Amino acid sequence: MSEQLSFTNPQIQRLRRLLGRRSSRSEDGAFVVEGAGLIAEAVRAGWQFEAQYLAPGAEPVHGAGPVRYLAEGVIGRVATTESPQPILAVVAIRTAALPLPSGFLVVVDRLADPGNLGTILRSAEAAGAAAVVLTPGSVDHYNPKVVRASAGAVFHVPVVVAEIEEVRAAGWRLIGTSSHQGVAYFELAPSPPSAVIFGNEAHGLPEDAPVDEWITIPHRGRAESLNVAMAAAIVCFDLARRIPGVGTAAS
Repeated sequence: MSEQLSFTNPQIQRLRRLLGRRSSRSEDGAFVVEGAGLIAEAVRAGWQFEAQYLAPGAEPVHGAGPVRYLAEGVIGRVATTESPQPILAVVAIRTAALPLPSGFLVVVDRLADPGNLGTILRSAEAAGAAAVVLTPGSVDHYNPKVVRASAGAVFHVPVVVAEIEEVRAAGWRLIGTSSHQGVAYFELAPSPPSAVIFGNEAHGLPEDAPVDEWITIPHRGRAESLNVAMAAAIVCFDLARRIPGVGTAAS
């Protein structure tokens, strides 16, 4: 076995920075994936790997780059979970551009919670969205919590950072979601290409957002609104069912 890297090794300190700091991920053009399952998913999706880091006893993932071995106890001081996976990998960041208008887009505006974004990515990818657009100020989609919550969807659906007006300029019809105004989502005439926009967890979309029309999810209970990730799942699968040319893969 090759040299085992200690916690003070510069490579290990870089892992900590990439896991903990958005600025480090941006500067280095790389992020960390935790766990053999997610790493294998990134390999299948054709992402480029720098290296993989293994705790004692762990097996490498084929195609995930050169292997680096960690000393005992290092993984627990680096990983972001209470019960850390025994393997980490550094993956090169991909940039994506707005796709040509076809089908539907999911746009999230200033979303703050990593778990919500990961779940939205998962639903959007499963429903066949052309891409997910994040407005500036949203949580980083390479945040380790987002990557985990996406269950690998982040490797399969293009993610673009853009302003809402840029989406309009690219030819997409803008549909805003609201807890209190608009037609019921199932009454929307879903002519493509449509971009459905979900707002911040606390504030939603501003009432003066530059949308073409509003939709809402009717509900009978006392809750003012649904969780944004749950709302996104409902709307995404309805759009996938009704927009021509969009299909969902069998699970």
